[in-house]
Amino acid sequence: MASIRRMKLGSQGLEVSAQGLGCVGMSVFSGPPKPEADMIKLIHHAIDAGVAFLDTADVYGPFTNELLLGKALSGGVRDEVELATKFGISFEDNKREIIRGDPAYVRSACEGSLKRLGVDSIDLYYQHRIDTRVPIEVTVGELKKLVEEGKIKYIGLSEASASTIRRAHAVHPITAAQLEWSLWSRDVEEEIVPTCRELGIGIVAYSPLARGFFSLGAKFIESLPNNDSRKKLPRFQAENLEHNETIFQRVSELAARKGCTPSQLALAWIHHQGNDVCPIPGTTKIENFDQNIKALSVKLTPEEMAELESFASADAVKGDRYQTGISTWMNSETPPLSSWKAT
Repeated sequence: MASIRRMKLGSQGLEVSAQGLGCVGMSVFSGPPKPEADMIKLIHHAIDAGVAFLDTADVYGPFTNELLLGKALSGGVRDEVELATKFGISFEDNKREIIRGDPAYVRSACEGSLKRLGVDSIDLYYQHRIDTRVPIEVTVGELKKLVEEGKIKYIGLSEASASTIRRAHAVHPITAAQLEWSLWSRDVEEEIVPTCRELGIGIVAYSPLARGFFSLGAKFIESLPNNDSRKKLPRFQAENLEHNETIFQRVSELAARKGCTPSQLALAWIHHQGNDVCPIPGTTKIENFDQNIKALSVKLTPEEMAELESFASADAVKGDRYQTGISTWMNSETPPLSSWKAT
């Protein structure tokens, strides 16, 4: 299998494969956890193919996805991968979700991830969601200490607004911002993407296949088990799904003309956004992984890019990305540093 090209992610020295592997669905949110042996086989297959940028988080399970990656990397392949994990979503009070960015929690979360992953250092450590009670400068200040101690190598933010990214970057250089960016999630293009580029911050695109929608459209959603969390997303509800299916059909028609699948076309669109963008599509099947990496060889002309974007302009999709009340970059502002009183 052809090797995957490498790219610089951000301006701090991190290099990764030009396409990563999102691992969350192996353990949670996509129906029941998948068989551990099969998932380890898939991870090793990805590494052998050159997709060595692996993405997880402590909340995936919680904890089970990090433990899975720890087992997959225990056989001497740790040095072949760039490992990214995240902190910031805690379960307390009978599993009620709490967003935390206070220094004590940052440190304890990092120690927990290091232990579960079985590694001495995390290559890229993201704040998964922004704690709006804690100045971002305080959170990043603790992350900076972890860099100085060698426990993490590079700092990232996920679902952070442009102003939050800018404030964080002033404390310690941010290497990557993880954003939901796809043909049908384009709101980040207005302010967040330009801010990242101004500051030399790499962009990691999660859910680049619209959570699987660009594989089969509405048929994909109908095929999901009832306990798959994607079934609850607003864009997949009946009142929105019929409208959004028309976007999939138009993408499918262009894909047929290009001789590729709709998923490959959607991934290729992300790859054509710039050499500072790395998509991390997730899968639990080796055959789907093999299909996804073929997107790297799909070439799009400016005219084809414009055609694709005409199908899925920022306001063309019906339904929000998440249910009401879920934290995203749109509600990630934190108090000023002057308001912080350490306890």
